[in-house]
Amino acid sequence: MTARFVSFSTADRQGYGLLGDGGLVVLSSRYPQWPTLREVIEAGALGQLAAEGAALTPDLAPGEFRFEIPIPQPEKLICVGVNFPDRNEEYKDGQTAPANPSLFIRFPRSFTGHDQPLIRPPESPQLDYEGEIVIVIGKGGRRIAEAEALDHIAALSLCNEGTIRDWVRHAKFNVTQGKNFDRTGSIGPWLVPYTDESQLADIELTTRVNGEVRQSDRTSRMIFSFRKIINYISTFTTLVPGDVIVTGTPTGAGARFDPPIWLKPGDVVEVEADGIGLLRNTIADEV
Repeated sequence: MTARFVSFSTADRQGYGLLGDGGLVVLSSRYPQWPTLREVIEAGALGQLAAEGAALTPDLAPGEFRFEIPIPQPEKLICVGVNFPDRNEEYKDGQTAPANPSLFIRFPRSFTGHDQPLIRPPESPQLDYEGEIVIVIGKGGRRIAEAEALDHIAALSLCNEGTIRDWVRHAKFNVTQGKNFDRTGSIGPWLVPYTDESQLADIELTTRVNGEVRQSDRTSRMIFSFRKIINYISTFTTLVPGDVIVTGTPTGAGARFDPPIWLKPGDVVEVEADGIGLLRNTIADEV
């Protein structure tokens, strides 16, 4: 079984562990030199912990812990916009695919974990979904060559890059406001260690709402490859271990329906990708 690293919380502690069929092996208390998965990644220790954790008895049964976002406080959380061909065509601006990726920043507080509700704020009912693949940087660097870019990936995860649609158009030049309402998106359920390009080269990415497929595409069709994304971002900023990059969503978000279909309390959104897992969230109104 592929190793699945989880950041978790209970009523009295937070930590990380290795998830198996029988439950969660808590690793954070056994390896105090690495307080979060960010430090594990920085030490290059995912492989060591996967091997050693597989031999241990689970400490927490399913249901005895809450999933948190895998990297609790990344230095950078960078998202790629408009990275599938049909998504580019949705904009109907007559432009072919751009030469460089569109990027924006999200804050960790704007995300929640697997099996937790995405929160619809009182300021707008226009909560939308965007299923995406996440890469987590393992080896830092600046001006990383495309040929070497995949060597800088430590792990993979999934994201529902939830968006408040009318708030991304509050200003002329940015989408920051609509992308950063607290707990409107999710990352998880876990980190899968990255070992080989086949894990990313041509995998299916699917988003379902209440069981209905809304988004489906393959990574081989991305406008900007994972190599290009790492190369481009590292040109202007130094990537460091634990940095999270959310790599773009296929066509089919709720905003593209006529009329638009926004998420509402009680809905269930699932984001799934071959070999990575399934990220599930319900929807709830902010209390």
